[in-house]
Formats: sequence, structure tokens, C-alpha cells
Amino acid sequence: MSKRRILIAATVLVVLSLSFAAPSLAAKMFFAIATGGTGGTYYPLGGVLAQALSTKVPEIIVTAQAGNASTANLNLIRSHGIESAFVQNNTAYQAYNGLDQFKDNPVKNVRGIASLYPEVIQIVTRKEAGIKSVMDLKGKSVIPGDRGSGTAVDAENICTTAGIKFDDFGSLDWLSFAGIAQRMQDAQADAGFITAGIPTSSVMELASSTPISIVNIEDALVTKIVATWPFYAKVVIPAGTYAGLDQPVQTVAVMAQWVCDADVSEEVIYTLTKALWEAGEFVMVEKEGKKAAAPPANEIMATAHAKGKDVTLDTALDGMAIPLHPGAEKYYREKGLIK
Repeated sequence: MSKRRILIAATVLVVLSLSFAAPSLAAKMFFAIATGGTGGTYYPLGGVLAQALSTKVPEIIVTAQAGNASTANLNLIRSHGIESAFVQNNTAYQAYNGLDQFKDNPVKNVRGIASLYPEVIQIVTRKEAGIKSVMDLKGKSVIPGDRGSGTAVDAENICTTAGIKFDDFGSLDWLSFAGIAQRMQDAQADAGFITAGIPTSSVMELASSTPISIVNIEDALVTKIVATWPFYAKVVIPAGTYAGLDQPVQTVAVMAQWVCDADVSEEVIYTLTKALWEAGEFVMVEKEGKKAAAPPANEIMATAHAKGKDVTLDTALDGMAIPLHPGAEKYYREKGLIK
């Protein structure tokens, strides 16, 4: 979906103003969601979610803020600089347990709200660069993602497992998805790592002007990656996902998750979790003197963005490797997802 259509959808949500029952929440409060760069999936999907929740829960004003993706978002959670964020499940796991880049500074106050959708690790290349495998990245101009992002962690994990280091690249830079696409379009980079829901807008835009390929990760390397880091799973990018992608491509994926600061009250997180999965009412739209019924926020996400269709209650706890927030746990116990 185009950015213009997403903006229109978000605007309509504000005008309609949905209502969701939360009588004990007295005064309006602000609640932010840190997303990602404008060229990825976090940014538009987070914007739609924020608008849907704001208009379903009139006592809470939810906003979405562009961010620098998983690692940076988790650092904001640690410092209580943001109430919630979109992050990759692998990075959340590392943060909570003080592993890798969080070794000396764990994020013990991060809590889970919901798993959203699979994030596919796409090694996008300019077709003329002739990169057919991960090992072919040696000597090439490569962008592993933005500095401090979960994508950069994925790039390092995959390269390390394959037996190469960032030092083996011909040149290295750190950029957002939009920056990667621009550098590749300008023939200033041969390849870039992008971890996002597919299709990814920045890759779609790049493929419309520049012949691209996506590196197929062979079975043996996929098996080794999953054995080393069990939060990865084998996935296939279907043929036709992007212009010029004539054959399916095998790679790995993580789960995008919505997480929050443990300090946010149980009541607030319970209310927002319920609004995500259950129907409510429109505040300012009436039919025959009654407030009009409104869909769950995840259904609104599904109408506004392709990846919204993958946000389902059935997969809300998939890959949840950190503790749930008590408010979210209360809701899932009520629904029977937790015994």
C-alpha cells in the first residue's frame, strides 16, 4: 500500500474516533510507540496501530514515533524514554538476558505485549553485482543496516555463521532501509541487509527502478543458523514479491513484537491489549442513536497494510522469549492462550 493511502487511512481513523470501555482510566494519558525508519514496515504499521488505539481508547492518546529500530528502541525502553516499541524478538531476547550488544547493559524492564508478524531477512543486491551467496559478499560494498538496529545484528549473525566478517567486505556503511535503497539505486552499494515484513516498501521502490536479486540462503547454512540461534526460522520469499524476482528465495525470519516498559500500569496495558484484539465502539459515529460498532485494531491494521493481515491473536505469543507484561498476561489468560 502506498504511503498516501496509509496516511488517508490513519486520518479517517482519527476523524471516526473509536471508543473502547475503560471506565477506571480517569484522565487522558500519552502513550508512545517507537517504530522504525520510514522505508520499513514498522513505521506505517505502527502509525495505523497508534491511530486505531487512540480512537478506540479515548482515555489514552497513542502516538507512533519514527525510530532507529530494535536495538535503539530497546535502549529507549531501558531508560524509560518511551512507553512501548516495535522490536525483533531475537533482539528483545538478547536485551532482556544481557547478551551480545547488551552484555554490560541488559534491558531488564522490557516486557512483551504481542507478537505481530514474521520479519524476513532479505539480503538485497544489485543484480549486476553477481552476488549469488552469502560468501559472495566478500569484497563487495555492503550495508548491514542502520547502526544499532536489529537488522545489523541479523547481518552479523548470518555472516559469522557463514564464516565471513564485516572486515571481509570491500566497504561498509550503516544506513536505514531507505538509505540502502538510495545507495543501491545510485550504484554506490552492491548489497544491503533488510529485516522487515514482505513486501517491504523500500525494496519495492528500489526494484521498480533498479534490477535486483535477493540472496538465496542454502539449506546447510539455514540449518546452521537455526541451530545456533533458535529464534530464527526458515522462510521462503514467494516469486513475484518484487519486480524481477522470478524464483522463490529461501532465507530466515524473526518475529516483530510489540513490547513495553514494565513500569507502565497493568490497567493500561490490559486495556490496549484488549483493544488490539477485540471490537469496540465508535465515539463520534452513531447509527439510530447508538454508537456504531468498531472492529479490533488488528483488523484495521489488516485493511491499511499488507503485513497487518499477519497480525492475529492465534500467533500473539509466537516467539515470545521475554516475560509478558502483567496486563497482557491477564488478557491472554482470559482468552485461554495461557493456562
